[in-house]
Amino acid sequence: MKFSSYSFTPEILRALDACNYDQMTPVQQQAIPAAGRGKDILANAQTGTGKTAAFALPILQQIADTPKDIHSGSVRALILVPTRELAAQVTENVQAYSQFMSLNVVSVYGGVKMETQTKQLKQGVDVLVATPGRLLEHLQLNNTNLANVEHLVLDEADRMLDMGFITDIRKILESISNNFQTMLFSATLSQQMKHLANELLTSPVIVSASKENSTASTIKHVIHPVEQRRKQELLSELIGTKNWKQVLVFVNTKEAANNIVKELKLDGIKADVCHGDKGQGARRRALTEFKEGKIRALVATDVAARGLDVQGLKHVVNFDLPFLAEDYIHRIGRTGRAGETGNAVSFVCREEEHGLADIEAMIGYKIERQVVKGYEVSNRDRLIADISGRASHERRQPRRNKAVGEEKVEHKPKTTAPTKKASKGKHRKTSAKLHRKGNVAAPKQK
Repeated sequence: MKFSSYSFTPEILRALDACNYDQMTPVQQQAIPAAGRGKDILANAQTGTGKTAAFALPILQQIADTPKDIHSGSVRALILVPTRELAAQVTENVQAYSQFMSLNVVSVYGGVKMETQTKQLKQGVDVLVATPGRLLEHLQLNNTNLANVEHLVLDEADRMLDMGFITDIRKILESISNNFQTMLFSATLSQQMKHLANELLTSPVIVSASKENSTASTIKHVIHPVEQRRKQELLSELIGTKNWKQVLVFVNTKEAANNIVKELKLDGIKADVCHGDKGQGARRRALTEFKEGKIRALVATDVAARGLDVQGLKHVVNFDLPFLAEDYIHRIGRTGRAGETGNAVSFVCREEEHGLADIEAMIGYKIERQVVKGYEVSNRDRLIADISGRASHERRQPRRNKAVGEEKVEHKPKTTAPTKKASKGKHRKTSAKLHRKGNVAAPKQK
C-alpha cells in the first residue's frame, strides 16, 4: 500500500515525498487507518519497522483536521520515550513529517539545560516528545500543562517498564484531564506489558506484523563460543580481518565499555563509547562520528543505545549477552532496519549459556553456532578431569620428593628461581608487545 493512497493532507504527502517514503511497511498499513480514526493501539513492533511513522502520521493528520490555537504551556500530543537518544530521534522524524505544516514540535529530556526547554514549552506545543523524568520536572515547575492532551503515545513501552518509569508515567497520566487516544508500541509483549495495556487502553486495535517477541527476518544471527578472557581479542580480530566498517558493540556495564574502547584503540581501531556517564553532548558527537564513518566501533550500554538509528548499519555485536532476554531483540533491532540486511553476532562464554537458552526460547529457534579458529572453547568435562588429574598427581608427588631429596633442596643456588622469573616476565612483556603489534593488521584491510 502506498502512502499516496491514504487521505493525508497535501502538506504531509509532500513531506513524505521529501523523505523518500513510498510504500507503507506492514506495521504502518495496520496502525495508520485505525489510529487515524482515533482508536487506541497496542502494537508489537521492533525498531526499524517504521513504527514512528505509524503513530506520528495519524496524529499529525488529526491535528491538521481539527486546527486549534495553542495556548501558553498547553500540549496537544504527547510522545513518551525511555531515553534521550530516542527522544532526539523521534523528534527529528516528527519534524520531518510536519516540515510543511505550521506546527510546534518540541522535545524535552535530561542532560541539557532546562532554560531553553522552558521557553519552548511556555509558547505552547503541538507535539511534545519527552522522557518521563524530565517531563515531571517541568510539570512540577508549572512550565507546561497536560490537561488538554488529545493523543498519548508510549514508544518502547516495554523498555520504560524495565527502567522503572511506571510510577512516573502514572503521575504524568494524572495530569491529563481530557479524553485522549492512547497508543502503546513495544518490541516485546511481556505479562507486565500486557497488564499495562489492559490498564491504559480501551478496546485497542492489536497491531503486529510478526509473531510476539520475534526478530526481523532480514537479520542473520550467529553465536561465537569463546572464553570470557578472549572476547576482546576476538572482537579486534573480527573487525580487522573481516574489515567491518561500522559495528555497534553492546556491553552490560560502563566500566566494560570504557575498557573495550581503550583496547580497540590500542589495536589500531578507531572507537568511542556511549553510556550514562557521558554528557549528552559527548554522546551526540560520538554518534555523529559513528554515522559519518569517522569511528568504526561504537561501544554502548543498553540504556545509552536506545533510539540509536544508524542507516545501513550492518553489524551489531553482543560482547556480553543481555541480562534480560527481551533486550536481545532491542539490541539487534539496530541492524536489519527498513528491509535492509544485517548481522547480529553474539560472544558467548560458558557462564552465559543459560542466558542464551532463555533468548533462544523467547525467539523460538536455535541460533547458529560458529567456532572461530584459534578461539575454541575447551570441553568443560575434559577440563575438569584434567585439572582433577593434575591436582591428584601434585598431592602424591611431594611425599616422594620430600623423603628422598630434602637435603638437596638446601644446596640449590638461591638465585636460580628469581633469575628464571625475571626472564619469564621479560619474555611475557615482549610477547605481549609483539602480539599487540600484530593485532593492528591495518595493511591487510582493503
